[in-house]
Amino acid sequence: ALEERGFIRRLPNRARALEVVKMPDTAARSSDPVSRATSAPASAPAPANDVIDVPLHGRIAAGAPIEAIEGQSSMPVPAALLGPGDHYALEVSGDSMIEAGIFDGDFALVKRTETARDGEIVVALVDNEEATLKYLRKEGAMVRLDPANGSYEPQVYEAGRVQVQGKLAGLLRRYH
Repeated sequence: ALEERGFIRRLPNRARALEVVKMPDTAARSSDPVSRATSAPASAPAPANDVIDVPLHGRIAAGAPIEAIEGQSSMPVPAALLGPGDHYALEVSGDSMIEAGIFDGDFALVKRTETARDGEIVVALVDNEEATLKYLRKEGAMVRLDPANGSYEPQVYEAGRVQVQGKLAGLLRRYH
């Protein structure tokens, strides 16, 4: 009934997705002339089907650190997965983060930042040449990069050798 009256519209190609087209005119039904005069016109929210092209910067190790590879391609990502800030995507290579639900071949959506708190999943650049995806733990003058797989050992480095390149913001997985 709301769709027939023009208040909502179903979004194509999205399950249970709706867009509010117009708000009910409750101010016109109000008997208070002050609220009718001061109420601002209702604006419809932006559709929830926005897509952002995120740069795809190659592969990231989820295992032993590998050399970071910069690519020149991009991939479309739903804006709702990202939030504010500058983001990029990396294809995950390896199985050290499987207990965190990050598998080989997934695409890690990373928010670009140079700082992170303990326990966050980060893209860490080791010795300015090898990048890896791990949990960050700070231990005094040392940094420990913890895997989420019991068959891998944590990697411990001096704090000056590890540079945070970003924090995990989301994950995309393709099913073939």
